[in-house]
Amino acid sequence: MPATVGRRAGRFAQVQRLIRRIDRRTVVRLGVVAAVAYAAWLAVGLFGRPYNFFDMRIYHGAVVWWASGRELYEFISPGTTLGFTYPPFAGLLMLPMAYLSVGVAGLLNAVASIAALAVVLAALLRPIIDRLAWPLWFTVGIATALALALEPARETLGYGQVNLLLFALVMGDLVGLRWRSRRGTRYDPTAGPLHRFVFSGAWAGVGIGLATAIKLTPALFIVYLVITRQWRVAATAIGTTIGVTFASFAVVGAESRAYFGGVLWQTERVGAADMTPNQSLAGLLARLYDSIDSPGLLWLAFSVLLLAVGLSRAATARADGDELTAFTLVGLTANVISPISWTHHLVWVIPAIIILADGALRRRDASRGLPPRVTNGLPDGGPPGVAGLRPPIWYPTLTGLRHGVAALGLYLLFLVSPIWPYEHQLPEVSHYHHGLFGVLMENSLALALIVLVAALPWRPGAEPAFYPDRAGHQAGRRTHRPVVTRS
Repeated sequence: MPATVGRRAGRFAQVQRLIRRIDRRTVVRLGVVAAVAYAAWLAVGLFGRPYNFFDMRIYHGAVVWWASGRELYEFISPGTTLGFTYPPFAGLLMLPMAYLSVGVAGLLNAVASIAALAVVLAALLRPIIDRLAWPLWFTVGIATALALALEPARETLGYGQVNLLLFALVMGDLVGLRWRSRRGTRYDPTAGPLHRFVFSGAWAGVGIGLATAIKLTPALFIVYLVITRQWRVAATAIGTTIGVTFASFAVVGAESRAYFGGVLWQTERVGAADMTPNQSLAGLLARLYDSIDSPGLLWLAFSVLLLAVGLSRAATARADGDELTAFTLVGLTANVISPISWTHHLVWVIPAIIILADGALRRRDASRGLPPRVTNGLPDGGPPGVAGLRPPIWYPTLTGLRHGVAALGLYLLFLVSPIWPYEHQLPEVSHYHHGLFGVLMENSLALALIVLVAALPWRPGAEPAFYPDRAGHQAGRRTHRPVVTRS
């Protein structure tokens, strides 16, 4: 009996020591993450719509139909006019769903999508939080919860869509480019070799290639890679797309011929251009003209213009050292010029918010680094009208304010998503039923995308934050300049 009591006392003492080791800050941070996650859940219930895996039911019905020996693209979901619209390679990836229920398939897709989003946010936020010395898990936990409350993420999960998974594939290539830029060994003149990176990033481009084979719109990233002369990555992406597509022809030739020979061009299978959730340029023009279809020549002219603006700004952002903004501009441009961009497609607003918020932090930090200058023997100020004084004490706080306000405004816009109270459908109800304010609200997300393509600021010199090794290699060749954002 005494031995048993002694063992229990020893175990209790171990538990007490473990509890003492837990930092109170960690407990508080866990509580904050839980509170933010709960608030995000409430926001989805407040601003979101009733979700029942609607799109997943179409995919599931299509692959069940296909697995029973019938033609994939002949399937029409009961009670609708909608069928399977993805390329055959996507059908092959979804085929295992035929052996699951709709609910299980939707939950598995949601878990995979949330995990993919968390990994992507960890990759995007890591350089920022390293600079700010914030805990990675804490920041990513809050950011993931906040991102899931936004219109594109909650619609993706609620409808059983794959946009977050495609987003992760494309952003995986950004990580690959990051690894490529720092492959090899980094040396310190005093400490010797510091680190050897195992991953060379040679696979960069595979993610874009796979995403293009699943859904055609990521092909714009290949155009961007060619314009910016990233030949190896572009070749990898093109080779992956072609290889996967030809492999699909070899496996399911009939479906491949049906898709590329006819289904691809049947835009009516997707939906009418004027439908409120279509927040592309084509949808905006159709609603402004109060027509089911967008005016073809006008849409083409504005699409070419915005394509040129988006790709040229992306190329300049990359040349100025901000690959993340370049990728984001390409993704936003694809959303704008696509004939159909449902709200669950607009996942590229997530990195846009990160870029704006980081721009505000960078400008604030840069202003704090301004050296004080003494005039008339007065270090902190002087008589009115005397030039060359230290900036006012409030200057760092206000510096970057417009970027911070833009980030917050963009987040709130896609959180509230004001398009739904003004949803209309022709010919029953005109898109001008609620006047000009209703038109503005119904097209608010599309207008925000166009503004982002034209005005999203990049961050000159942000590359050293993403590529610390390159900064180390170039330190001896050039003087580091303050990092600020450019509009």
